[in-house]
Amino acid sequence: MIRLTNVSKTVQSGSEQLTILHALDLHIPTGQFVAVVGPSGSGKSTLLGLIAGLDSPTSGEIVLNGQNITRMGEDQLAEFRGQYVGFVFQSFHLIPSLTAYENILVPLEIMGFPRAVKRAQSLLDEVGLHDRGHHYPSQLSGGERQRVAIARAFANEPQLLLADEPTGNLDSKNGAHIFELLLNLNHERGATLLLVTHDHQLAGLADRKISLSDGRIVSDELSGRAGEWERGRFENLLSLSHSTTLPLPEKEGAQ
Repeated sequence: MIRLTNVSKTVQSGSEQLTILHALDLHIPTGQFVAVVGPSGSGKSTLLGLIAGLDSPTSGEIVLNGQNITRMGEDQLAEFRGQYVGFVFQSFHLIPSLTAYENILVPLEIMGFPRAVKRAQSLLDEVGLHDRGHHYPSQLSGGERQRVAIARAFANEPQLLLADEPTGNLDSKNGAHIFELLLNLNHERGATLLLVTHDHQLAGLADRKISLSDGRIVSDELSGRAGEWERGRFENLLSLSHSTTLPLPEKEGAQ
């Protein structure tokens, strides 16, 4: 699913070269939920950006779903991400001049998704924002904006979901809700989930935890929960009051 071979990232910092990620090898199988932890500056977000194709490695190769993205041009990368990858940022990255509904609809229309209008509204409903779709990001709370961002990331039913501190700006209740939405895509749809987080409680719910320090992998551990996630235990831990399931996209020609 995800394979990194000898991947490093070095940038120019003044007159010196700064290595953010030292050469690393990593394999993540399809459907695994992996939490990436480590102190600030350890290279977590850089790793996620490289896997998403938002940045290029200084050395090495990155293969996603059998395709070497380090050999792709910008147009190829954009098309690949649109079909295959969902990305959730801590700072939401919504378009301020578009409503919540339009922020979800626009990428669907760009992809040429069938029945995009219906899909966008369905996603908005499923993240609990049925009556907020006409509001602009500035009129929404932090939790609401992140739910819009989640719905947008889910729009193409991605096989790979990358989340960079998605609960970092939220209170515990909203953070738990957002985390559950991410887990639904992983556990109910079989999507691979790669989550960067400072929250070791959340990381403890992953199938696997990778720890970074100074741009190097210092530990890579299976949690023992791989394939054994229990919704009841998760809900008790995070005091969730309800469960949300996002809709599958309709196939062309579906009745």
